[in-house]
Amino acid sequence: QVQVMESGGGLVQAGGSLRLSCTASGLTGFANYSMGWFRQAPGKEREGVSCISRRGATTKYADSVQARFTISRDNDKNMLYLQRNSLKTDDKAMYYCAADRSRSGCTLADTETYRYKYWGQGTQVTVSS
Repeated sequence: QVQVMESGGGLVQAGGSLRLSCTASGLTGFANYSMGWFRQAPGKEREGVSCISRRGATTKYADSVQARFTISRDNDKNMLYLQRNSLKTDDKAMYYCAADRSRSGCTLADTETYRYKYWGQGTQVTVSS
């Protein structure tokens, strides 16, 4: 059974930093999956935040987080990370981790989120002003 679980959410002040983690178990080889971080704020559509290819060679970021967030993975530990710096109140959202085996690269396109077959339950991030 596949389980994807996020952790590391919480309350942080604007301008602060927070690292999210995601662990995936039951996948047929973590390194066979590209991974993505998504978020959804109350009353807003879900948006892709960042993704990373299977071996980490390719990373992509939403314009809103470019240069502030860094995605990384450790395939030996089946772990995915999202280091978030210079947090803004707009970054407040539920953050989700997801796994996609359909391609070697990665995608954040709204029209291709169906490729992410496995999703976690999310971790809440609140940024206070």
